[in-house]
Amino acid sequence: MHAFLKGTSTSTKPQKDKATAGASGENKKQKPIPWVEKYRPKCVDEVAFQEEVVAVLKRSLEGADLPNLLFYGPPGTGKTSTILAASRELYGPELFRQRVLELNASDERGIQVVRNKIKTFAQLTVAGSRSDGKPCPPFKIIILDEADSMTNPAQAALRRTMEKESKTTRFCLICNYVSRIIEPLTSRCSKFRFKPLADEIQKKRVLEICEKEDVKYTKEGITALVKVSEGDLRKAITYLQSAARLTGGKEINEQVITEIAGVVSNAMIDSLIQACYSSSFEKLEVVVSNMINEGFAATQIITQLHDTIIEKEDLNDKQKSAITEKLAEVDKCLMDGADEYLQMIGLCSVIMQQVTQN
Repeated sequence: MHAFLKGTSTSTKPQKDKATAGASGENKKQKPIPWVEKYRPKCVDEVAFQEEVVAVLKRSLEGADLPNLLFYGPPGTGKTSTILAASRELYGPELFRQRVLELNASDERGIQVVRNKIKTFAQLTVAGSRSDGKPCPPFKIIILDEADSMTNPAQAALRRTMEKESKTTRFCLICNYVSRIIEPLTSRCSKFRFKPLADEIQKKRVLEICEKEDVKYTKEGITALVKVSEGDLRKAITYLQSAARLTGGKEINEQVITEIAGVVSNAMIDSLIQACYSSSFEKLEVVVSNMINEGFAATQIITQLHDTIIEKEDLNDKQKSAITEKLAEVDKCLMDGADEYLQMIGLCSVIMQQVTQN
């Protein structure tokens, strides 16, 4: 009886393994990937709108030496994607993991990590060639993403390592604000500014993704998407995927993009401006309370209100300067945690006061 049970247990085990293997195979096929990762540039040629950086990296791919690099600029402009794409082309998929060390803000990057982990990796010598026969550079790459969040002592500890291990290691620092990187580090790197992407470049890339993913869209919807992303391609692709999931195969129009991006509609901004022009404080109070109750952030309203006020032709420069000064004060107060309703009422009262002078 024991032998019989033992036999059944051994015979059923492979069947279970096969079933789980089949299930895991199906899961691998159906594994969804965010579009931001799916359409991340795989090679340097796919990087959009950053000609200077691409030219330097192409020369290094052709055999020229690569300097220490410092990439800075607003988020979503392709800083991390560019250096990762270049590293993959330099080393190939096999050597990439051995030759590239990437650390970002989520990793511990205090002075001890710089002295131990980064220094140890930088001291390793590299040799050999790629399995596909292509030339392989005689150095490793250390990518320090969001380097502006590193402490000053940690940045200072990098200085000597950069110079000492220059034969075997190249550093690539990536940050949003170059002013937060200490001067000794910036002087050791070739600096490249990543510009916010032009509307036409963004539109072209978004339309390519729409075709590949079979997404229906309107011309106004794509224009609104490019406008709300403000040169940030990552934000544009994320909004596009969210809109595609929300509509469920229907057309993506301007209204859908406005809802997903959390942007205040032009109609609501116009109603707020009209309330200011009406010289009725009661009417103004109702409009402001409705906007706040609907969950719109006061900072978002201020940003859009600023653009509308600047474009107003019936206000002179003196009136515009008084309103924008108040906008700056309100923005500062909101950052300090002031009440949104009271700040908006105060701002709109100043707009009303300036309009009535007209």
